[in-house]
Amino acid sequence: MLVKVGVSARHVHVTKEDLSILFGEGYELTKKVDLSQPGQYACNEQVTLKGPKGSIERVRILGPERGKTQVEISKTDSFALGINPPVRNSGDLNDAALITIIGPKGEVTKNAAIIATRHVHATKLDAKKYGFLDKEFVQIVVKGQKPGILQNVYVRIDDNFSYEVHLDTDDANSFLIKNGDEVELIVK
Repeated sequence: MLVKVGVSARHVHVTKEDLSILFGEGYELTKKVDLSQPGQYACNEQVTLKGPKGSIERVRILGPERGKTQVEISKTDSFALGINPPVRNSGDLNDAALITIIGPKGEVTKNAAIIATRHVHATKLDAKKYGFLDKEFVQIVVKGQKPGILQNVYVRIDDNFSYEVHLDTDDANSFLIKNGDEVELIVK
């Protein structure tokens, strides 16, 4: 079964409280463009990420606001910043790396940096149709100039999702995958 790829570049999710610190009291996120997942969008707002070794500027905030501030980066980004974030599912900040997020009005330092687990978004109908379960792991097969198999792709099922696999930039670059490419999903 084929599934479309969404390549996920470094980004930040923020709480209302942290948004106020970074951009000023009462500040509201402004939508730049909708993302492939319903209700999710890239914002006009950008921040700087700072670690002990370096910083990365112009990192996009994704909306809407979240219950926890979370920074999703690649392993390559972690080298530039000098941090060692764990690989985690979105929302799981257990042992997340300490990072400073700098906005135009202030900064926030917290354990919020992770490398996002490779994952598939699917609805219950998709899961039934293709025969996989929520929270199981599947594989994806990449064809092309740099073919291979990506294992440990976590399945997330919710009827608010759009069927798509999300990879970070390191995974995508390793296999010469770009946004919108299709890969084969294999249920173990």
